[in-house]
Amino acid sequence: MSDLLWVLSGTGFIFLMTCWGSSMVIFFRKAASGKARKIFLGFAAGVMIAASVWSLLIPSIEEAQGQGEIGWLPAAGGFVLGVLFLFGLDKMIPHLHQLSNVQEGPSSSAKRTTLLVSAVTLHNIPEGMAVGLSFALMAQHGGDPALLAAAVALALGIGIQNFPEGAAISLPLRQEGASVAKAFLLGCMSGAVEPLFGVATFLLAGFIAPFMPWLLAFAAGAMMYVVVEELIPEAHLGEHSNVGTLSVMAGFLVMMVLDVALG
Repeated sequence: MSDLLWVLSGTGFIFLMTCWGSSMVIFFRKAASGKARKIFLGFAAGVMIAASVWSLLIPSIEEAQGQGEIGWLPAAGGFVLGVLFLFGLDKMIPHLHQLSNVQEGPSSSAKRTTLLVSAVTLHNIPEGMAVGLSFALMAQHGGDPALLAAAVALALGIGIQNFPEGAAISLPLRQEGASVAKAFLLGCMSGAVEPLFGVATFLLAGFIAPFMPWLLAFAAGAMMYVVVEELIPEAHLGEHSNVGTLSVMAGFLVMMVLDVALG
């Protein structure tokens, strides 16, 4: 299979998993309970933390060392740039988190449903970038089977957490008054940025191969910003419970095992 076909398959898979999760609005009319949402968000956070370390930061350090550079320098620099990138988007794009009534970013008269979808779309961007860069790293090493397996593991992990995430988007939208069709479509399309940014970063990496360590760490920083700014806080809102914490651990464990076992 060609390198481009691999990245299209990987990013297409994570997008379809979001759509599959969003389709739950057809079968269930009620929004996920507070406990279920904590499980979904905590699991997603755990997957993204493990992916940031095993699939992005460690390869960034190894790639830099392979180029004769100081391993930690591009990893740290790229990580900071990724955090600043998501921080900037967070400030520039109007959005609203599902469990909050306080709009973030510039003032906007957009509908609540639009602002809710914008929030989810924002944190799907680094997921697509991460998958695209993993396949780009494989391509730059001549289709190395170990790197291919690592990229597939990353796509599987993100895809798995995208399923409950898709349901956690479409069901609340239905509760907000959107029709079943609109809730499904908006939930599904919130994941459309994943293949777009995934393929774009894959193609970009081919032109600036020496900067691959920086790009990998950049995606890790962006993902960690989402985890710390949004997922973990929302997984612990409301009455004190350990379910959010345990879900983070479970997500981390699943992604770690996938990466090590397949890589």
